[in-house]
Amino acid sequence: MKLFLAAAALLGAATATAAQADGVFRPGALWPDDKGVHINAHGGGILEHDGVYYWFGEHKVSGTAGNVAQVGVHVYSSRNLTDWKDEGIALAVSNDPASDIVKGAIIERPKVIRNPQTGKFVMWFHLELKGKRYDAARSGVAVADKVTGPYVYQGSFRPDAGAWPVDVKPEDKDPAISFLARDHAGGQMARDMTLFVDDDGKAWQFYASEENHTMHVSRLTDDYLRSAGQYARVKQNGDDEAPAVFKHGGKYYLVTSGLTGWAPNAAKSYVADTISGPWWALGNPVRGTPEQQKITFGGQSTYALTLQRNGCTRHILMLDVWRKEDAIDGRYVWLPIEWEGGKPVVRWRDQWTLADMDKLPCDGPGD
Repeated sequence: MKLFLAAAALLGAATATAAQADGVFRPGALWPDDKGVHINAHGGGILEHDGVYYWFGEHKVSGTAGNVAQVGVHVYSSRNLTDWKDEGIALAVSNDPASDIVKGAIIERPKVIRNPQTGKFVMWFHLELKGKRYDAARSGVAVADKVTGPYVYQGSFRPDAGAWPVDVKPEDKDPAISFLARDHAGGQMARDMTLFVDDDGKAWQFYASEENHTMHVSRLTDDYLRSAGQYARVKQNGDDEAPAVFKHGGKYYLVTSGLTGWAPNAAKSYVADTISGPWWALGNPVRGTPEQQKITFGGQSTYALTLQRNGCTRHILMLDVWRKEDAIDGRYVWLPIEWEGGKPVVRWRDQWTLADMDKLPCDGPGD
């Protein structure tokens, strides 16, 4: 996957025996869990609950078979973000051939949030039906009473059926020229996704829609189990996927990638004063060599983790390095988000610690 990925692979091999459990993040290296096994939580996200971080992600298997769901969603726990304990499978695939999540379906980018009203832990993920390639484009939902599961599958659907976005234009309602209108009755296509819970407790799903050409941001119902029919588009025909969202200084920030399948490409970033937009493009957030900027250090965004540290709001951008030919060997690139001219940026670091992040200027908008 180009020279940078080759270098990352060498870095991983060199540090395979050195767990990141010493408090050091080593982007692109093997990341052993408490059992010494490389963490298996791809396309994942983090939930903090009662002082413990939980990392949910796709469980992969060896070879190309790992590109569809063979096991389910894996979960790990940590108190310091580098030492991770294997908590097992949070959501298992089904053996029922009639189930949406039967073994061989596609379950991608799982994210978990806790509903403050019900106390339930709610998992959303991108679901594709077995044998249907990427035609279904559904949101799947599962629920658990305990953060580590087991999660019980609730069903899948296309979000916002029968609803128009807040920024709809007359031409958007013509099914002859608009994917939005074509899918209006049955719900909008939902592929790469993430979840975001705002300060007011409202939850939102960001998902790639309209044949992956336009990113949607959609409010969830108060119980977090369905879409509420209130949504907007980030940038029409922006060709964005792999959303990672965070809030800083009262503004909303979004990092995405372009559309090149498993291959890495240049990242993009956006900002908005309200979560429904309008969203303004900020450009490529990667700072580094031309090659690093072109392929985002070989990775693709999956989540932005927010931390409160020493009176400063900090963020970590989580990226996946996909290995299509051997899915289980996919790597993780976590990097601290810095601020440059009021814009969020990331720079490559061979290794870093949370203490290193604390030394960065805390000068984002609103700080």
